[in-house]
Amino acid sequence: MDNTGNTQLMGMKNLPRRESALHSEVEALRWAMENMLQHSTCQRFGTDCKELIAMLDDPHAWPSFATELERIETLRICFPEFSITHVPRARNQFSDFLAKNARSFHRELLFIGCSIPVWLPRPPQA
Repeated sequence: MDNTGNTQLMGMKNLPRRESALHSEVEALRWAMENMLQHSTCQRFGTDCKELIAMLDDPHAWPSFATELERIETLRICFPEFSITHVPRARNQFSDFLAKNARSFHRELLFIGCSIPVWLPRPPQA
């Protein structure tokens, strides 16, 4: 998500199930970073996963994720001022809504934009 100025990009992709929820978080961040490089000057990311932030702070403490973290580190180099912050789930309801909806699609789904597409159900507070 890019909060610079008035532009805020959001994205969703129904990624295949991974070995664990943490693997899915890492894969989702990689996907978001790759797409932001193509669509935006976004340098700030948010997540409700504290473990993901810990992994990025100390990748050597997570040897089973070495390959995935190496890919993310390579992408980080492309961002002049990359940052990722913890956003508590209670304040991250919109992103959680998008993720749950993406998982419900049984065909490939990929979306990046500034507003909710008309074909996607609206979250209760939107």
